[in-house]
Amino acid sequence: MAKKLRVGVIFGGRSGEHEVSLRSAASVIEAIDRKQYEVVPIAISREGKWLGPPEAARLLPQKAQALLPARPGSASASDVAILGDPAHLGLISFDLNGGSVSSERLDVVFPVLHGPFGEDGTLQGLLEMANIPYVGCGVLASACGMDKVAMKLLFLQAGLPVCKYLWFLRSHWDKDRAVVVRNVKRELGFPCFVKPANLGSSVGVSKAVDKRSLERAIELAAQYDRKIIVEEAVDAREIECAVLGNDQPKASLPGEYVVHDNSAGFLDYNEKYTQTGHVDFVVPAPVSKSLATKIQRLAIRAFQSVDGAGLARVDFFLKRDTKELLVNELNTLPGLTEVSGYPKMWAVSGLSYTRMLDVLIELAFERHGDKSLNKTTRS
Repeated sequence: MAKKLRVGVIFGGRSGEHEVSLRSAASVIEAIDRKQYEVVPIAISREGKWLGPPEAARLLPQKAQALLPARPGSASASDVAILGDPAHLGLISFDLNGGSVSSERLDVVFPVLHGPFGEDGTLQGLLEMANIPYVGCGVLASACGMDKVAMKLLFLQAGLPVCKYLWFLRSHWDKDRAVVVRNVKRELGFPCFVKPANLGSSVGVSKAVDKRSLERAIELAAQYDRKIIVEEAVDAREIECAVLGNDQPKASLPGEYVVHDNSAGFLDYNEKYTQTGHVDFVVPAPVSKSLATKIQRLAIRAFQSVDGAGLARVDFFLKRDTKELLVNELNTLPGLTEVSGYPKMWAVSGLSYTRMLDVLIELAFERHGDKSLNKTTRS
């Protein structure tokens, strides 16, 4: 019998998307093919503490816990060891037995972290240093995909259409609020949307309709990031497209959020991750075949503009009046929960959740093998 691949699923994290990460990880663990893979759960607490399998498992729902292999050792002695020993390249061992190190080499890591300290290139850099194959985008794409300002600059360089926006630092806001408000009113007007530049899942996002609500929105966004982005409000349909692949990526059929009743005025965290009944995610999106093809083409170009790998979800605005298609943003580690769009779009496109996970792991090994061809010494 072939040896199972040991997959380290990392979840939790220090961002405002901690809860979404737990749900995504549970979905991955429940769907992964346990005939091929042995899952090693690794969690990062809200405070940044790395937790080995026993403690990590306790953060997951009972259904996901029951699917994990039984492990020795007490939770109090299960911290992940990021070793400095050159014989162990980084994140590959756990202290499972009261102080004795049991080497448990991971074959591949599946990061299921959303937001800063996981989706932004920081974890990817650690895994690169440890020379461990991992699912998803590399350091550059992850960092640019997290930072909405850098992302839009790359989109513009690639000739992709984006909405009007401006950005500023929290320190600029603290120093001269009147100037920031004046710039927003002059360049964008009301209504507009205020967001932390480095976050997702609509955490910290607000709609501003006047000076007072703009100030409140900026104060909220500034709690989550030192960089704030303000975007024009666009009366548009919200369409998404899933991308899968490395150098030859493919795009799924697009999906669309259809809003029936939304008091927030946009797809906030509550609408995305709770069953309010106000929003449906429809796949395929009710658009013409030619428009669907255009969405897929632009999604792939957006993915390539940040040097994406593995997976990403690209979000679009389709203006209701002019029918203009705008690229809103790209998510390099999209939600993988039971209500998330990414797996739903691939399911309708003919790729089951379980097979999608297989492909992502295959792509991780492919990219790691490609990078291993790079010379690391001068000769």
